[in-house]
Amino acid sequence: MITAVEERQAGTEAYAPAVRIANKGKRLKKLKGYAPPVLLFLFILALWQSSNKLFGIEPYLLPVPTRIAQAMVDNFSSLMQASYMTFIASMGGFALSIVVGVLVAILMAQSKVVERSIYPYAVVLQTVPVVSIAPIIIVWMGPGLNSILLISFIVSVFPIITNTLTGLLSTEHNLVNLMTLYRASWWQKLWRLRIPFATPYILTGMKISSGAAVIGTIVGEYQAGIGGSDGGLGYVITVAATQLRMDYLFAAAIVSCVMGFIVFILVNMISSLILRNWHESSVEMEN
Repeated sequence: MITAVEERQAGTEAYAPAVRIANKGKRLKKLKGYAPPVLLFLFILALWQSSNKLFGIEPYLLPVPTRIAQAMVDNFSSLMQASYMTFIASMGGFALSIVVGVLVAILMAQSKVVERSIYPYAVVLQTVPVVSIAPIIIVWMGPGLNSILLISFIVSVFPIITNTLTGLLSTEHNLVNLMTLYRASWWQKLWRLRIPFATPYILTGMKISSGAAVIGTIVGEYQAGIGGSDGGLGYVITVAATQLRMDYLFAAAIVSCVMGFIVFILVNMISSLILRNWHESSVEMEN
């Protein structure tokens, strides 16, 4: 007599080939999705490599990828040291923008009067060119890490404030009224309802702010950076441009782009881990 367990195992074994075929088809479909951008990248790379001969562009104006790669190899240690300093500064500014941005948004969400009072100053942080106020920051705080952190914070805090405020104000009013009916405190409404509802908005702001923090750090290093082993990528780019070392300049610029991309991917992975089991956007993305 066949037991229920044996019958279930037999059914699973019968469907195993179909499951493997379906998984293989999904993997092939995923690989095909990567084909167009990879082919376009290879085409651009080949065109760039032959640009000196095809278009007569001088190497000192546009170095070919092989020369840029050689510059990366020759200056690998200095680029990695500068990348480390830039990464530390950008993550510090990014973390500060998350803490301050979320707290300011929570404060603004409690009262329209507070929102109207604070929001214009948040807009000022976004619209005022950082280059124009960087000299003031340097005079106040001196060159170095503190000034760079503040510049990175100014550039990256606005997306956190606006997205968090939008999420907090978009909380379902019926749920808020229900918690009021059950005599929930202000803190309970905030912690158990408003913040969970605003979490996708906060994470979206973090995705935007992560790239802005790297940009703000490099801009800060242009203005307030110091040389030597404490110099970041902004300082390296400035020195390379001054010395007209275009291959080294391109190498530093590419490394900074890769850093921004890596930071964005890390934040995106954290967002997916937090939202994948309950939010529709991440569930649809996985399917």
